[in-house]
Amino acid sequence: MWRIESARIVATLTRVVGDFGLAEDLAQEALLDALAQWPRDGVPPNPGAWLTTVAKRKAIDGWRRNERLDDRHAAMARELAEQQRLAAADDDLPWDPETIDDDVLRLVFTACHPILPRESQIALTLRVVGGLTTEEISRAFMIPVATVQQRVVRAKKTIAAADIPFEVPAREEFEQRLGSVLSVAYLIFNEGYAATSGSSWMRTDLAFEAIRLTRILSALVPDEPEVHGLLALLELQASRFAARVDGNGDPVLLADQDRTRWDHGQIQRGRAALARADAAGRGRGAYALQAAIAECHSVASSAEETDWDHVVALYEALASLAPSPIVDLNRAVATAMAQGPAAGLDIVDELAGSALKGHPLLLGVRGELLTRLDRHDEARAEFLAAAELTHNEREKAVLLQKAGVRPSA
Repeated sequence: MWRIESARIVATLTRVVGDFGLAEDLAQEALLDALAQWPRDGVPPNPGAWLTTVAKRKAIDGWRRNERLDDRHAAMARELAEQQRLAAADDDLPWDPETIDDDVLRLVFTACHPILPRESQIALTLRVVGGLTTEEISRAFMIPVATVQQRVVRAKKTIAAADIPFEVPAREEFEQRLGSVLSVAYLIFNEGYAATSGSSWMRTDLAFEAIRLTRILSALVPDEPEVHGLLALLELQASRFAARVDGNGDPVLLADQDRTRWDHGQIQRGRAALARADAAGRGRGAYALQAAIAECHSVASSAEETDWDHVVALYEALASLAPSPIVDLNRAVATAMAQGPAAGLDIVDELAGSALKGHPLLLGVRGELLTRLDRHDEARAEFLAAAELTHNEREKAVLLQKAGVRPSA
C-alpha cells in the first residue's frame, strides 16, 4: 500500500505544508503510526486518506507547539475537522483523485526544477515519486548507493534553501524541465516493467503511474513529439503485461508469450501516439525510436515473423542518437535473431569492457546465445553467474532453471 500511495500522500502534504522535506517526514511519521495501529485495529477502508489525515494532524500539532498557527493553518484545521465529522461513522475519509493526480505532477516538476543538476533531479524523483530505494536507483544507473544517497539529500536541501514553489510551471518553462520529467517517467516505467529486486517480476503499480503521468503530459504539451513518443513506447510495452507472467507469477519471455493475451486496445493507443509523434515532422527521437521497435513486435504474429532486420536498423539509429550499453545489448539480441547467434555474440563480447561488465543482463544474454551455439557448458556458467548477481527472485529462478539447477523445495 505504501508503494502505491506514498507519492500521492507526499505530494498532497507538500501542497498543504509548503515544505517538501517536512511533507516527507510527516508522511513517514504517519506510516509509523499505521504500523503500530493497523495490526491491532485493522486496516481502515481508505488507507491513503487515513495516512494523509494523520500527517495533517501532526503538522497542525507542530504549528501549534511552535505558536505559528496563522489563518492558513486555522483554515486547514477547520477543513480537517469537517472531514472528520463527515467520516466519523466509518472513518472512510474523503479522497479527491483529481487533486491528488495534480499534486503528483506538481511534485514531479518540483523535483525536476532546473536549479538541481539533472542527475539529482532524476534520483530525487525516482526516490520520492517512484518509491524506488536507493539500492534500486543505484542499480538502474550502475553507480554506488552512497552516490545516490548524496544526490537525494543535496537535492532536498537545495529545494528547501531556494524555496522552490510547489507547482506545474508555466508553459514557457516546460522546455527546461520536460526532458528530466520524461526521463523520470521512463525510468519509473522500466522499474515497473522488470523489477530490479523483490519477489515479483513486475511492479505494475509503478508502470501504470508512469503511463498516467505521461498521458497528462501529452495533453499539456500536445505539440511535443517526444512526449507522444514516450507515451507510445509505454502503451506498447504495457500491452504485454498479461502475457509476461504465467499463473504462478513466473516470467514468460517475449518469444514464448501468448500474443492473444496482449491488450490490443492498448496497442492501438500506442500506435496512434507514435503516429502523432511522427506527424510533427521533426524526425524520431530516442523514445519514438524505441516505440517503433515495440511496434514491430506488436504487429508480428510470432517472434519468427518479426521484421528483425528493421528492428536492427532501428537499434542502430537509436545507438547513434542515444548511445548506451543497454541499447547495444538489445541490438545484439536483434542481430542474433536476424543474422544468427554468432553475430549477436560478437556484439555482446565487445560489451565486456563497458559499464555492463558483470551485469546480470549481459551474462544472461550471453548465456542464451551460447546455448543457441550448442556451447552448453559455457552457457551454464553464464546463467549461474547472472543468477548470483540478480536481486529479483523470479529472475533468479528463471536463470537457475536455464542453468539446469532444480529449485530448492
